Amino acid sequence: MHPNIHVQKVTCYFSVMKKIIIAIDGLSGCGKSTTAKSVAKALNYAYIDSGAMYRAVTLHFLRSGTTLTNIGEIISSLHHLQLDFRIVEETGEQHIFLNGKDVEDEIRGMEISSLVSEVSKIKQVREKLVAIQKELGNRKGVVMDGRDIGTVVFPDAELKVYMLADLDIRAERRRKELQEKGKLADLEQIARNLKERDYMDTNRKESPLTKARDAVELDTSSLSFEDQVRQILGWARERIN
Repeated sequence: MHPNIHVQKVTCYFSVMKKIIIAIDGLSGCGKSTTAKSVAKALNYAYIDSGAMYRAVTLHFLRSGTTLTNIGEIISSLHHLQLDFRIVEETGEQHIFLNGKDVEDEIRGMEISSLVSEVSKIKQVREKLVAIQKELGNRKGVVMDGRDIGTVVFPDAELKVYMLADLDIRAERRRKELQEKGKLADLEQIARNLKERDYMDTNRKESPLTKARDAVELDTSSLSFEDQVRQILGWARERIN
């Protein structure tokens, strides 16, 4: 296991069924993380939130005052980065910890959302996190979502899913998510942020968001949450069996 990150109490293995890797990529706000969590829980797989990892790095850079155009500062700051996925006993949910502190809620705010795509395109950041992600998937039985999971991190994943949804629907979902956490956000600002992130994610030089050639596409615009989870579980069980 990589010395800077580990997953605690998340993985339960089937004794009979073979284990596979499920890679879920897609646009911001289309439901990747919540869907991936439910798929992982249903299969008793480990869930790795790669987006949370990039958000945590973004928060780390903000806290340390790291200049995003200074490679020396970036490399130095990454040396002082420690990420952990832990199960919070009170809720039973998996949170990400940055340098020993729970930052799950803090990384979901608009300040981090406005900067995470900029951080994600930095070569040194992607190299470090992709290496960690690859190691986490060595034993399979993993569901991971992000932007380059099926194309870069796990190009040999048994199931690759590419998720998308209409911009207005994604913006409304993101606003609802923030409201449920007690955070107010303007719908137009959210839509503008999502549109900017879509452009940056699909046009960056390092590991741009693209649909893997062997990925199955899932448009969640008109699907309920239950339906999208059910669809991915169906695809997964086909490959497991």
